[in-house]
Amino acid sequence: MAEQLLQQAQDLLEGQIVRLASQLFDPPNLSNEGLQDFEGQRLTELFSTIILAITGFLAFALGFTQNNIWITLWVGLGGTALTFFLVVPPWPIFNENPENWLRANSGISGAGIEVDGKKIN
Repeated sequence: MAEQLLQQAQDLLEGQIVRLASQLFDPPNLSNEGLQDFEGQRLTELFSTIILAITGFLAFALGFTQNNIWITLWVGLGGTALTFFLVVPPWPIFNENPENWLRANSGISGAGIEVDGKKIN
């Protein structure tokens, strides 16, 4: 009886580990994979810099006026978490101007490129 329970528990946990590993190492295929939006990257950097600067100043001011380091640390941590939530996920606002790159087999082979006096085809 105990061996059956242990076997069932082991099967259950192994299934959980396999499922968790497949979720971690086989991420979903995103529709905009490979597209880069340099304007969106600039915008995320600007947002993160502004939010972290305001949060840092606010954390220091509150901690200094209250004479409490814990307030400084928690306000700073909250601002960092807010910045993480606003900047890290792939929000649509950060992917409005994707770059259109040429495909690898675009039909342009060589295009008159010369290396050491030899034409590349």
